[in-house]
Amino acid sequence: MKGLILSGGAGTRLRPITHTSAKQLVPIANKPILFYGIEDMASAGISEIGIIIAPNTGDEIREAVGDGSRFGVEVTWILQDEPLGLAHTVLIARDFLGDDDFVMYLGDNMLEQGLTEFVAEFDKDRVESQSPKLGEARQPPAAQILLARVEDPRSFGVAEIGPHGEVVQLVEKPDNPPSDLALVGVYLFDRTINDAVAAIDPSPRGELEITDAIQWLVDNGHRVRHEVLSGWWIDTGKKDPLLDCNRLVLETVEPRMAGSVDAESRIEGRVIIEEGAEVVRSLVRGPAVIGAGTRVVDSYVGPYSSVGDNCELVESEIDHSVVMQESTIHGIPRIVESLIGRSVHIRRSDLKPRATRLMLGDHSNVDLE
Repeated sequence: MKGLILSGGAGTRLRPITHTSAKQLVPIANKPILFYGIEDMASAGISEIGIIIAPNTGDEIREAVGDGSRFGVEVTWILQDEPLGLAHTVLIARDFLGDDDFVMYLGDNMLEQGLTEFVAEFDKDRVESQSPKLGEARQPPAAQILLARVEDPRSFGVAEIGPHGEVVQLVEKPDNPPSDLALVGVYLFDRTINDAVAAIDPSPRGELEITDAIQWLVDNGHRVRHEVLSGWWIDTGKKDPLLDCNRLVLETVEPRMAGSVDAESRIEGRVIIEEGAEVVRSLVRGPAVIGAGTRVVDSYVGPYSSVGDNCELVESEIDHSVVMQESTIHGIPRIVESLIGRSVHIRRSDLKPRATRLMLGDHSNVDLE
């Protein structure tokens, strides 16, 4: 079985962060979102992974991931020149996929549940279908989708499930949902999906939709099974869900002290202090992560905060936030629920007249006290 991870897309909902960086490389607990998906695939025994990249962010993603050896996998890079839909990525990955089964994974999704059980259930069903007990013969599955129960399914693609657990219909953002089961961005296909993506037409928005391809499988007599997600699922494409995801992941960290903490500092709860980091006359209250080479001086780092590598916090307080690498925060009494990009500099100025002075990119958001 192979893996296909989708890491294109403009990341418009995370601008201005994604004006200069791929959304899949925004960190959760100081690790790029994309890495979690690669690690999940490796844990499920998938060692050959194709990664879909876009022209504007592809080089950055390739540099971050490398050849895949650090994850125990082999990576093949597949360029999607234009964002023409999820099903289009299957078309352009045809040479890589061949006739193998594969898991398709959206690179900005985060799941508490790994892929091991998801893959194992598909394989189990296929074996049982090929070696049925008397009177229980059934068609092996051509696809499997992951679903999650949601409070308002009208905002999602929704699956209608038949009496024997097979998917009978997929409806995109329905006014009257047939169920509360929304599509999560994880799919498993056999080679039949190649026929499906070749047969469908672009949607009104000009894209080849994976939901249309799966519906083609159903309409043409192929069995599509489903699994219901256990644990949380978050699309990290917006700031607040990303911060929620950071919180959930930080709740699972194991404390580690590889940096230095002076006698006047306090470390409370589950905290990771990476190698080369310094904590001086400060309080760090976990769960939190302080990146390698970062200095925290006369400051407070509160719960659910991730501070990236080579940052500097001086006489500042931060809580429930993500600070990306090489940023500095000086003399700021309270920052909460914030996503701060790379090489950002925030400081208290002595310039007269006293004022708030901003240099902000397109699509920035600022909430002032």
